[in-house]
Amino acid sequence: MTASNWKGSARKAASAAALAVKPKALYHVRAAAVPLSALTAWQSLFDLGQLQAGQRILIHGGSGGVGHFAVQLAKWKGAHVLATASTKNQELLRKLGADETIDYTSQKFEDVARKIDIVLDTIGGETQDRSWRVLNKGGVLISLLQPPSQEKANQFRVRGIMCSVQPDGAQLSRIAKLIDSTNLKPIIDRILPLSEAQRAHELSENGRARGKIVLRVKDIEL
Repeated sequence: MTASNWKGSARKAASAAALAVKPKALYHVRAAAVPLSALTAWQSLFDLGQLQAGQRILIHGGSGGVGHFAVQLAKWKGAHVLATASTKNQELLRKLGADETIDYTSQKFEDVARKIDIVLDTIGGETQDRSWRVLNKGGVLISLLQPPSQEKANQFRVRGIMCSVQPDGAQLSRIAKLIDSTNLKPIIDRILPLSEAQRAHELSENGRARGKIVLRVKDIEL
């Protein structure tokens, strides 16, 4: 198992340090949904956010590719998890372990989220702009899409960090063990043939996917 989506990865072989054994609980196609998204969630929460048990974390897009891993990992760590998603994905958030679910189609998250230690922003734009005010002093906003405003961070006396995920075989091994112990479950929205890559991209960009979309290069056991 390797996070092979990094720029340039198609032009050179992955290093041994970036590799990990596939989780025994997953067939190869389903295991392909794990590395990049799960590593992004892991490094955001634990390397950048230094998430600790008992802290309060708000995860925007908790039913998405990175978000659904982040909800589970934060709950496994012992945090109090708040997560946003559309109406149809509220039950999924609860199944993933979210303590408080927020329907962004009918609720303003800032009316619900209070005294937050970490915000994981997978949405950007206006959502990020509105997130500063829910953070505790000294809290951290971690963004996956756009660099957080340092001016805003200073204004609210918090930190803003942009996540740039890095290959890490040791972390992938820990993630694989969590999957095999049923503490972490990848959610697969659908598996599409490579010929439908454009459709997969559109579904992902439009936020219509629950969990991950996987592209199947050739027919192998699912």
